[in-house]
Amino acid sequence: MRDKSNPAPLPAPATFMNAQSAVVGVRGRDLLSTMRLLAVQGLKSPVRSSRHLLAFGSQLGRVLLGDTLHKVNPQDARFADPTWHLNPFYRRSLQAYLAWQKQLSAWIDDSDLSPDDRARARFLASLMSDALSPSNSPLNPQAVKELFNTGGSSLLKGVRHLFDDLLHNNGLPSQVSKHAFEVGRNLACTPGAVVFRNELLELIQYKPMSERQYLRPLLIVPPQINKYYIFDLSNDKSFVQYALKNGLQTFMISWRNPDPRHREWGLSSYVQAVEEAIEACRAISGSKEVNLLGACAGGLTIAALQGHLQARRQLRKVSSATYMVSLLDSQIDSPAMLFADEQTLESAKRRSYQQGVLDGRDMARVFAWMRPNDLIWNYWVNNYLLGKQPPAFDILYWNNDNTRLPAALHGDLLDFFKHNPLRRAGGLEVCGTPVDLTKVNVDSFSVAGINDHITPWDAVYRSTLLLGGNRRFVLSNSGHIQSILNPPGNPKANYYENAKLTSDPRAWFHDAQHQQGSWWPQWLEWIQARSGEQRETVMVLGNQNHPPMEAAPGTYVHIR
Repeated sequence: MRDKSNPAPLPAPATFMNAQSAVVGVRGRDLLSTMRLLAVQGLKSPVRSSRHLLAFGSQLGRVLLGDTLHKVNPQDARFADPTWHLNPFYRRSLQAYLAWQKQLSAWIDDSDLSPDDRARARFLASLMSDALSPSNSPLNPQAVKELFNTGGSSLLKGVRHLFDDLLHNNGLPSQVSKHAFEVGRNLACTPGAVVFRNELLELIQYKPMSERQYLRPLLIVPPQINKYYIFDLSNDKSFVQYALKNGLQTFMISWRNPDPRHREWGLSSYVQAVEEAIEACRAISGSKEVNLLGACAGGLTIAALQGHLQARRQLRKVSSATYMVSLLDSQIDSPAMLFADEQTLESAKRRSYQQGVLDGRDMARVFAWMRPNDLIWNYWVNNYLLGKQPPAFDILYWNNDNTRLPAALHGDLLDFFKHNPLRRAGGLEVCGTPVDLTKVNVDSFSVAGINDHITPWDAVYRSTLLLGGNRRFVLSNSGHIQSILNPPGNPKANYYENAKLTSDPRAWFHDAQHQQGSWWPQWLEWIQARSGEQRETVMVLGNQNHPPMEAAPGTYVHIR
C-alpha cells in the first residue's frame, strides 16, 4: 500500500507522456535552441561551470579508486544485473555515469536560467543522460553474456533487427512482435455485427452473453487516437465481455482511420457522428436513454456531446456517463508544452492542414521520446544488443496499431490544451452550441490511474469537478492502460475512493479509503442501477432499419 502521507507525487516533467505531447510535439530546432542556451550559460558563468566541473572531477577520482558514491534506484531495471555492482570495471563505469548525471543536474539547478528555460534544460539533460547510459552500449553485461552463450548469433540477429527497424519502423526499435496477433483472429473476437455506419464510424452491437439483459444500452466511445479493441483484447481482459456477461446491452464505436480527404473532420464532426450512433442504439434497443462510456479523448467527445444536447434541451437521451482516464481540464505540465509558444502551435496546425492528417507514427515517436527508457532504450537493449525478438504482448500490439488524426481535430485539440475552454461556461462551442458542463446534470463515474503519465490523476479529478449531476470518482492504483484493463481476479488490483469530492485532489486522497480488488464490480453495480429494468434477452442483432452488416470487428478497424 502506498504511503498516503506522500500521495502519488506527479512525475517530474521529463517523465510525462500525455496527450499534449501527441498533438503538440517537440521540434528538433527547439531542442537545439535549448542546447545553445546551455552552451551560452556555460560561457557566461565560467567560474560556476568550473566549480561543477571540478566537483565532477573529484567524484570521478574517488570512483576510480573504488568508492561507491551513489546509490542506484532499486526500481531501475537497467542496472538490475549483479555485474553492475560486483564487477570492478562495471561498478566504476556505473558510478562515473551516475556522478556525471547528478553533477549535470546540479549545474542546471545552479544556473541563472528562467524557470521555463531551466525546465527545458532538465528535459534535454534527461534525454542525453538516458541515451548515454552505459546499459545502452555493446558492453552491457547482459549483451556480453548473450554474445558468448549464442556463439555470436545474438550480434547477427541484433544487426538484422536494426536494419529491419530502419527500413520499416521509422528508425525506432520495435516494441512488439507484429506477427503474433491479428484483429479478428486473437484480438477483438467477441461475436457481434456492424449495425450502423456513417463516414466517421461503425457501430458494433455485440451478441448477448446473459439470459436476461437491462433495457438501457451501453455505448462505448473509444479515443480517436487509438483503435477500439483495447476494450476487447483477450477473453480474460475483455471489458466488452464483462459487460455482456452481466446483462448490459453493449454497443461499440469503431472510428474510421482518416486520410487527407478527411482533413475537415473536427470535434463537432465527431460529436455529430456519436449523436447519430446514439439514435441507432435507441432505435435498436427500444430505450429512450443510453449510458455513455468514453475513454481518454473519447471522454472529451462525450462531454462535448452532452453539453451540446443540454443546450438543445435533449440531454434526457443520456442516462449516465462514465469517463475513463479522461481530461476535461487540460491544465497539466508536460515537456512538450514547455516548447509550445504561439508560433509552435500555429506551425503544428499548419503542418497537419498541409498534410491533411497528423500521422499516427509521428504521435508514437513523440510518445516514445517522452519516456525513452521505457519506450526506446529498453527495446534497444532487447532487440539489438541481446538480439531477441520484441515481446508478443497484446496491449503493445494495440498501442502500435497507429491511427491518424484529421487536421481539424488536431487543431481543436491544440486549442483545447491552449485555452482550457471547459473550465468556463460557453468556452467551448460544438456544432454551433456553447458548452456548459455545470449544466450537464447527468450522473457520472470517473476513473483515473495513480501512476498515469498520460492523463495525470489529479487533472482527471479536477475534470470530474467540472461536471454537474451526481459524481463518483475512483482512483485505480495503476497506470493509463491498466486503469482501464482492470478485470476482477487480478491479485495486484486495488483502488482508492472517497465519496466527498473536495476542491483539492490531495485532500481527497488523504481521506480516501484503500480498497483491494478491481474497480470493475463497483462500476458494474453503479451502471446496472442506471440501466432500467431487466427483461428476457433478445438474441437478434439490429432491427429492420438497422440490419446487421459485417460481423465484428467490422471493416473500419482494418484500415491502416
